[in-house]
Amino acid sequence: MSEEPAPDGEASAELSPEALRKDRARLAKRVGRLETVLQNVEQIRDTNARLLDRLMGDLEAERARSQRLLLNILPQPIIDRLNAGERLIADRYDDVAVVFGDIVGFTEIASSLPAATLVTSLNALFSAFDAACAELGVEKIKTIGDAYMAAAGLPGTSNDHVRAAADLTLAMRSAVEAAGAPWRIRIGLHSGPVIAGVIGTSKFVYDLWGDAVNVASRLESSAPPGRIQVSEQVAMALGDTFELEPRGEIELKGKGATKTSFLIGRRGGGSTGARLGG
Repeated sequence: MSEEPAPDGEASAELSPEALRKDRARLAKRVGRLETVLQNVEQIRDTNARLLDRLMGDLEAERARSQRLLLNILPQPIIDRLNAGERLIADRYDDVAVVFGDIVGFTEIASSLPAATLVTSLNALFSAFDAACAELGVEKIKTIGDAYMAAAGLPGTSNDHVRAAADLTLAMRSAVEAAGAPWRIRIGLHSGPVIAGVIGTSKFVYDLWGDAVNVASRLESSAPPGRIQVSEQVAMALGDTFELEPRGEIELKGKGATKTSFLIGRRGGGSTGARLGG
């Protein structure tokens, strides 16, 4: 009796145990290689994730550093506008209080002190002025040699801008008095219209121009050492909150006879400089 043929698709003979063992071994090797590849992929993914996290951290740190550097040059509202794509920053403000301070006899001081002592002392004074600006909501505009300029009434500064500027002048004088000899300062304060804008390409400068700037500068230059000279407009704005000593009329270049007063201090609450640690 003849054997029936094997059905289609079935092996004509069963695999031997040896063949099965070899197939299992080959399969195990393939699975092992795949597991190794998978582990390598996971390691690369983890490494890349850590690298990305580190790069993002470095980027954030650099962004924060750049922001701090920009804040030393430009006010925050101006930085925001530049970041938003504005290319020309030019604004007109009707009433800004401008402060000018200048170290008395700085040329003689500079010639008599060692360079390191001079720079350290001037830095300490201007740092105290900066701290007072931050405390009072006044914007530091710039330093020019031994001169210091600040303004209140710009976006992002104190709403009670004339009083804030007056408090700043008191804090500046207090800081200089605390420093002692040979340091003395004269200060001018006026309020009025200004134009504010950013100029420069390689080095940005935020600056102010206009009548309030000119008058404040001339009030400073005509003030006696140790005194804060304010315009009649400022004196009226300060009202009874501050103690003022009328000086009468003086000649200001480009303005003629101008009525001014000396700012003595705040009434009742002690000096601003003392409250700010000056």
